[in-house]
Amino acid sequence: MSVTDLPKVEVKKGLDEVYVKETLLSYIDGANGKLYYHGYSIEDLAKHSTFEEIAFLMWYGRLPKKVEFEKFVNLLKSYRWISKDLVEYMKTLPKNAHPMDVLKLGIAAVALEDPELEDMSREANIRKAMRILAKAPTIVAAWHRIRNNLETIEPSMDLNHAANFLYMLKGEKPDEFSARIMDVALILHAEHGMNASAFAALVTGSTLSDIYSAVVAGISALKGPLHGGANERALKMIMEIGSPDKAEEYVLKKLARKEKIMGFGHRVYKAYDPRARILKEYAKQLSEMKGYEQLYKIAEKVEEVVIRELGATKKVFPNVDFFSGIVYYSLGIPPDLFTSVFAISRIVGWTAHVLEYWTSNRIIRPRALYVGELGKKYVPIDARG
Repeated sequence: MSVTDLPKVEVKKGLDEVYVKETLLSYIDGANGKLYYHGYSIEDLAKHSTFEEIAFLMWYGRLPKKVEFEKFVNLLKSYRWISKDLVEYMKTLPKNAHPMDVLKLGIAAVALEDPELEDMSREANIRKAMRILAKAPTIVAAWHRIRNNLETIEPSMDLNHAANFLYMLKGEKPDEFSARIMDVALILHAEHGMNASAFAALVTGSTLSDIYSAVVAGISALKGPLHGGANERALKMIMEIGSPDKAEEYVLKKLARKEKIMGFGHRVYKAYDPRARILKEYAKQLSEMKGYEQLYKIAEKVEEVVIRELGATKKVFPNVDFFSGIVYYSLGIPPDLFTSVFAISRIVGWTAHVLEYWTSNRIIRPRALYVGELGKKYVPIDARG
């Protein structure tokens, strides 16, 4: 038999347009630039909701009632602490360790301390998802302070999820506006369909591994610059340009060399990413408040040129990464933490996808099309010339 006798199949490179599950979690209308969580538009949720409420919505499939939401939030807050042993271990790590690698390590370590690790009931898995979500910001903030030779800061029971992260990171309680913008940024990054990191988490979950392992798989995929690292690179590009009057020349030269403009284009969206539209307005307000107007003006000019050159012909528009970098930087978050901030939000989506898939689990086991030779003769090593 030769390879030509093998079945003819179509290889979907990048798994384009391959559906692996049905979902109620989110819907992306790429043609019209719309995003929905459980049927609610992202615009309404960003305006009226909170990140904690989004977590409840993703895990339970509905918006909470007031009393149960208060109970949910209090339980989530109670899970924020990480052990002193973990903090001490983090102090032994190289100071230049990538924050995403430290987050992976931290989540794996927290798993070992979870008394319900092997309990696969839905109720236990939701509690585990809550612990992961609550402790991840503590790990990220602790590592940032450790690597800068600063004392770590204990979580606060008085602050919401977003404000508490900024507090642990910077050592001071954020102003109300900054806290709200951080909350909205987390909402916008919480879930986005079957992307690379969600699929990585789902593949791991489909083997009936624990939910911590699934999240570590998601973090590992998100670390890649083609996925979670794009916002850091977009901000770096804006800083390299330096001033608005240099933006057009910079972009046109990039396009002439057929190089990618970071923060633009999306596999699914063929219109303006609705998350980018929301963050654009917040980036404008926050940059004015914090003294980073120049960065916003550069970004605005880059956006204008890219849309003029590619919007009509190739449907290339800003994605969520383009303005999120300015938002995070204006909030005082170092650029190399941007992907970790993405991760502490997307934990909601990863765990929700795994929980949803487990209701009718089947191990994900795709195939690879063999295109090599068949029937080759084995030659002993001494006779291989």
